[in-house]
Amino acid sequence: MTWSEVTVVVAAALLLAIWSIWVVASRLDRLHRKVGSSRAVLDNQLVRRASVAAELAASGLLDPVSSVLVGEAAWRALVAGAGPDALDELPVGSLDPEVPVGGGEHPDRDLAESELSATVRTALADDDEVAALRAEPYGGELLDALAAAWYRVQLARRFHNEAVAQTRRVRRKVVVRVLRLHGHAPIPVSVEIDDAMPGALLPHR
Repeated sequence: MTWSEVTVVVAAALLLAIWSIWVVASRLDRLHRKVGSSRAVLDNQLVRRASVAAELAASGLLDPVSSVLVGEAAWRALVAGAGPDALDELPVGSLDPEVPVGGGEHPDRDLAESELSATVRTALADDDEVAALRAEPYGGELLDALAAAWYRVQLARRFHNEAVAQTRRVRRKVVVRVLRLHGHAPIPVSVEIDDAMPGALLPHR
């Protein structure tokens, strides 16, 4: 093989390597953007679910104890994960003026969302009470809105965690770690919360 042939082979191999690295870097960039957008969607759906739960608590349809507990849990979820803009969706009378309003995401976001799920499940655990609530004016509409928001939370969390898993798999590749193709992007983290829906809100019920 002549020097010119060797040069051509080396150049072709180098171009192939550069192209492969570009493909991986482009995919990783798309995955990071996918994680960011899916997290934004999940955050919006969590805010919507908490807002509907707060509206249910303030409607007067639940018993007094459940109203207080659901309202407080919804408030904590909104404060932990959203800013003041999200609080505009809450019905008048559902806000606790003694709880400071935070902005951005707090470390206890997952815990607050899980507590909201558990609290609402407890409040809607009695089938007879839920049936009576549905019979009330606006009661069925509120429960349907809560079920729809809850289902969208489950879907959004599933899509987000799948995007996180894909991104972490690509980031484990040797070429990514050696060449630091991820740049300064932080390692994405999945959202692990209790989002099991109350049985009374399930479609088959």
